[in-house]
Amino acid sequence: MPLFLAIDAGGTKTRCWIADNRNVLGQSSCGTVKIMTVGEETATLRLQDLVHAAAKSANIDLHSIKRTAVGLAGIGGANTREWAQRTLAALVPGEILISGDEEIALDAAFHRGPGILVIAGTGSNVVGRCADGRRFNAGGWGPMLGDEGSGGWIGLQAIRSALRARDRGIDTCLLREIEAFWELSSLAELVAKANHRPRPDFAELAKVVADCADNGDTLAASVLDRAGEELADQVSLVASKMHAANCPPADSTHVAFTGSVLGKIPRVLRSMEEHLRTTIANVNVAQHAVEPLEGALFRARHG
Repeated sequence: MPLFLAIDAGGTKTRCWIADNRNVLGQSSCGTVKIMTVGEETATLRLQDLVHAAAKSANIDLHSIKRTAVGLAGIGGANTREWAQRTLAALVPGEILISGDEEIALDAAFHRGPGILVIAGTGSNVVGRCADGRRFNAGGWGPMLGDEGSGGWIGLQAIRSALRARDRGIDTCLLREIEAFWELSSLAELVAKANHRPRPDFAELAKVVADCADNGDTLAASVLDRAGEELADQVSLVASKMHAANCPPADSTHVAFTGSVLGKIPRVLRSMEEHLRTTIANVNVAQHAVEPLEGALFRARHG
């Protein structure tokens, strides 16, 4: 029976499955192998260890692998595709399919069919695919230039909104809870940390904001609602691009998502869906996040 190797190499972590035609037999994970982040030497060692660990978990010989599919963050970087091809070819035989991490997420949601995918984790990006394979994007410009509706955007906007509220004498739990989460003892320390370079991880504050909203903080809730609206605006933009490009028509517009924001903060998902229903006719929004590795495995199995 043929065996397949699937890899989701994201910006913060990398995960791997080994499977046959029906079942996942083994898996492993490690930190990012994005060479622009960790350098080629570290990325190579991590990828090698990842694949060997998955083979050990599956109790198989890597020479049995028929096809490998990998979704790679930062695939547009210089030599990234060549590095991945070279490193994997030294580990496994057979065909090696390399694509961007958003492409395997699209296949997880729609296989090779049409639809719009919202990626909302640390950053954000929206990509739509027509039935004929053409793709259209919005967002994805990084934390300084975009990433609206992402975890990083939510954390930063929460601090900004809370400081404005403080200036107006409006009470909110946000500053107190963020100080506690970052283990700070004063507002001055919070301001210093938020303005420090390199930038702190604002995305880790998304859960703090969600908890405040769940406890009745109206300002925190408004930040999450705006995050959903920002993501909906990006989806609407992609849908309008697809319509302008005369994509083959469908009965409805299917929207799927991946990432921790929509997957773990229901209020953002609800806000995005409510906003989309006012801008796109016959929109169908998924209620559960897609698993990008399933898209990589689909590609590995089907070529």
